Amino acid sequence: MTPRTFTPTAVPVVDGGPDAARIDTAAVHAALAPARARLAVRDAAILRMQVEIAGVPAPTFDEGERGAWVAGRLAALGLADVRTDGAGNVVARRPGAGALPPVVVCAHLDTVFPRGTDLSAREQAGRIVAPGIGDNARGLAVMLALAEELDGVRLRTRHPVDFVASTCEEGLGDLRGAKRYFEHAERALAVVAVDGAGDERIVHRALGSRRFRVTYRGPGGHSWAAWGVPNAVHAAAACAARLAALPLPREPRTTLSVGRIAGGISVNAIPDEAWLEIDLRSTAPAILDRLEAEVRATARAAAEEENQRRAAGTPVLGLELTCIGDRPCGEVDEAHALVRVAREATRLAGRTPELSTASTDANVPISLGIPAVAIGGGGRGGDAHTAGEWYENREGTVGIGRALTIMCAMAGLERPGLGTRDSG
Repeated sequence: MTPRTFTPTAVPVVDGGPDAARIDTAAVHAALAPARARLAVRDAAILRMQVEIAGVPAPTFDEGERGAWVAGRLAALGLADVRTDGAGNVVARRPGAGALPPVVVCAHLDTVFPRGTDLSAREQAGRIVAPGIGDNARGLAVMLALAEELDGVRLRTRHPVDFVASTCEEGLGDLRGAKRYFEHAERALAVVAVDGAGDERIVHRALGSRRFRVTYRGPGGHSWAAWGVPNAVHAAAACAARLAALPLPREPRTTLSVGRIAGGISVNAIPDEAWLEIDLRSTAPAILDRLEAEVRATARAAAEEENQRRAAGTPVLGLELTCIGDRPCGEVDEAHALVRVAREATRLAGRTPELSTASTDANVPISLGIPAVAIGGGGRGGDAHTAGEWYENREGTVGIGRALTIMCAMAGLERPGLGTRDSG
């Protein structure tokens, strides 16, 4: 599979924003005290919903069943225009008091677990253990809890809020759902991605990645009788060794990893095909550009070296290099209103904010110049992407309350002057 290359249309650094000084996060947090009390009452129900979500299969590229479940829940909550778009994203809107750009709250539907995985949950030492229970059943449950609380009657915002359950966030999904949504939707005022557990981390730096599959193909043959024809595994191994020796910058942190390599059919056969997969990561687009050029040059050099050793008259070794992933990168400035609101909301929740770097759905809006952060949905979790993944609902609604404050501070509560330092 060769994904379409995603090309941002804006410089992927989002600056301080013009309205940062006017948002009074503390006033919004205080006004939301009744909403937080309601969330605390619903804590057990939210946890049951999280477990139910985790039990619905949603492998990357096959999220339809879980998407239908979420769509049904959003419709039952009375949200407007519940729909599924061309990438399988489930989208719904809670209208605001005015015709203004939306604030987007998103959580990804997919998991890393293939169909057939036992998704049943069990309790163990005060924790719930189940594949995907945190990543991202927690995020989806919190998104739905926010949609229920923002009912348009007891709680209403000036800006509309779009709730998006996205597809293909994990692995080779390559953020396809987020790319499709943000390329076609109305430009958002701000984006909050809810991903996993926790209530301290604020991801405002988008870790980009580019992934490649390098394939070598030759005639192959018997290891004795055909000796002299180019060996595809030798070329793949030489390519991996050369890549491992490439110097990488320490700042910004940059990584290169050969994650998989394979080829050949038998120990006594010269392989006719071999391949390797490469993962590049950085927060700087220019570094990813440079490393991509070096990967391409290294792959060609390994093929040329193996071809130079081949016996006269034997066919040459061919090379194919395919991009199998392109996650954009960028950063929202710490002075931006959204980051400032997220930090203050975290402190008001009694936690210490931790600014962080990660690869999430927030990568896409950030790369398009749209302010975005990714946060956890409260509680504690661990062992993600394993069958032993766990979630502990330790003060879980603290994280939901934090997310509610961020959402409402950015979208603006309906009553004039509330949430700003002046009435405007």
